[in-house]
Amino acid sequence: MGTRGREIVGMDVTVLLDLLNRAYASEWLAYYQYWLGAKVIKGPMKDAVAAELTLHATEELNHAVLVSGRIIQLGGTPVLDPKDWFALSPCAYDAPADPYVAALLAQNIAGEQCAISTYKSLMDATKDKDMVTYTMALTILQQEVQHEEDLQSLKEDLDLMTSRGSR
Repeated sequence: MGTRGREIVGMDVTVLLDLLNRAYASEWLAYYQYWLGAKVIKGPMKDAVAAELTLHATEELNHAVLVSGRIIQLGGTPVLDPKDWFALSPCAYDAPADPYVAALLAQNIAGEQCAISTYKSLMDATKDKDMVTYTMALTILQQEVQHEEDLQSLKEDLDLMTSRGSR
């Protein structure tokens, strides 16, 4: 832990660590949801959607790496027990019980929308108080917005394909 790096944080570091651990838990759940969804997916466009889910899984794991690094820089400890992820995460984990493409897209779009809200809240909490965390959250937020757009585009394509096929 860098002493000066922690001193320049203009907010309660305990509160900040709690926010970061919540985001960290969310990233692990999102990673697993994407990764598993890419494995079990069925239906039209499954290969394209599986590729996107696999890419997003990798990026969510990278977000967890960034967030855990920031937690450690601040002298905290990332959540040690995966069982705690469910209680801490502001975003739900939606098991891919229905492996149909449309169901998985809907679940993951909802997850991205929650992630966008989570990082927006983290940015609001750290703006002008902790520029390091703020910048990290902005970087992650940009990717989460891109993920939502990617998934919604795939859903639009699927909707067009399935509506034309029923004519």
